[in-house]
Amino acid sequence: MLDKEIRQTIICLHSKGKSKREISRTLKVSRNTINNVLQQGADIPPRTIDNQGTEIMSVVRELFTRCTGNAVRVHEILKEEYNVDIAYSTLTRIIHDAHIRKPPKRFGEYVFEPGIEMQHDTSPHNILLGDKMVKAQCASLVLGYSRMLYVQYYQNFTRFEAKTFLKTALEYMRGVCQRCIFDNTSVIIASGSGADAVFAPEMNTFARMFGFEFIAHEINDSNRKGKVERPFHYVETNFLAGRTFACWDDLNLQALKWCQYSNNKEKRALGMTPECAYLQEKPCLIPLPEVLPPIYEHYQRLVDTNGFVNLDTNRYSAPEELIGRTLDVYKHPEEVRLFYNHKEIAVHKRLAGRRREKSKIPEHHIRRQRQKADKAASDSEAILRGYHDILDSYISNLKKHVRGRGRSAMNKLLNFKRTYPQDAFVAAVKQANHYGLFDLNRLEELIIKSVAGNFFNLSGD
Repeated sequence: MLDKEIRQTIICLHSKGKSKREISRTLKVSRNTINNVLQQGADIPPRTIDNQGTEIMSVVRELFTRCTGNAVRVHEILKEEYNVDIAYSTLTRIIHDAHIRKPPKRFGEYVFEPGIEMQHDTSPHNILLGDKMVKAQCASLVLGYSRMLYVQYYQNFTRFEAKTFLKTALEYMRGVCQRCIFDNTSVIIASGSGADAVFAPEMNTFARMFGFEFIAHEINDSNRKGKVERPFHYVETNFLAGRTFACWDDLNLQALKWCQYSNNKEKRALGMTPECAYLQEKPCLIPLPEVLPPIYEHYQRLVDTNGFVNLDTNRYSAPEELIGRTLDVYKHPEEVRLFYNHKEIAVHKRLAGRRREKSKIPEHHIRRQRQKADKAASDSEAILRGYHDILDSYISNLKKHVRGRGRSAMNKLLNFKRTYPQDAFVAAVKQANHYGLFDLNRLEELIIKSVAGNFFNLSGD
């Protein structure tokens, strides 16, 4: 590249009338270069690949490492800091020819015989549930041969949800493969990874019940379970696109219908639909157990002073006479069952996917002692009323001066009626009502005096 002094000399000689041929002979530069200088001026133009190939290559290598492999940013820095203006396609060709970027690793294809392998994985998806955006865990199971797909969503994905999902997925598949490939999730693995993974005892027990085994692939080898990895993007861009969901139950119901639709679409890799391929795989699957094991978790909870037990931030009602007692709580996928002394006392619908809510059975929190007292008071009052107008008036006034429903007062008044002579009882009630006397102990004294007066009058006669 010509330096600035030579470029200024060419322009100066040309301005003095020298011909381009003379300038070329004098300065030993081509006439094409002279034409370019006269067009561009004395300033040095941006460098190009053609005249600075080696230098640009070394700069690109340095910038590619500095920009962590972002070729767009390399292109911007070349223009901003090095005054190198090249096309982006040219830059990518330089990177490719110089082997600066490592070529993508080529993977083979895993092919499975019918009934040999199924693959399981989860992926977080953002979903509009009602009018609220929530983060849900999408759980998926795929049969390796037929590509049959089953998808469900959960707010959390613990071992309880994992067993719940796998049970429903195997019921949907109507059979079990010999092994289940998954990543190194702590939901299934207790320690280790890959070939050295130690599975949680409860998950091993679950697998033995259905006759398969869990296998964890090596870390960073997600292609090992590519048949379950690929559908997650399809779920996001097809199932979630343009659909609305009212609640978790509605979401999973629509997911089940979508799985049935997806499994009846032809797959290019299969040359048929998964449903058709499943017909070939079904005879090779391990049959489901005749009696499916129940999925549940057992807890012990104390009934609080409000008559509720707490489970997963939610509250479930229990009979109030059990306040302060410890109950056995069994959490099932759809229900919560409460037991006391090995006897079932309540069944609630599980508040799955919700937080800080209550499930209340109305019969649990009616105060039965008060109910009995109210019934006793009403029975005693019913016996007393209608016997005498004075007594009815006294009862109405008495209820205004006693606490609560007046059970004790009504029972005591009924006892007076049954114990003492009726004439003395009515006379004492009439006198107490006239003077506003509602102390039943004083009323009894009046009854006794009336009885005594009658007795002495009879003796005098």
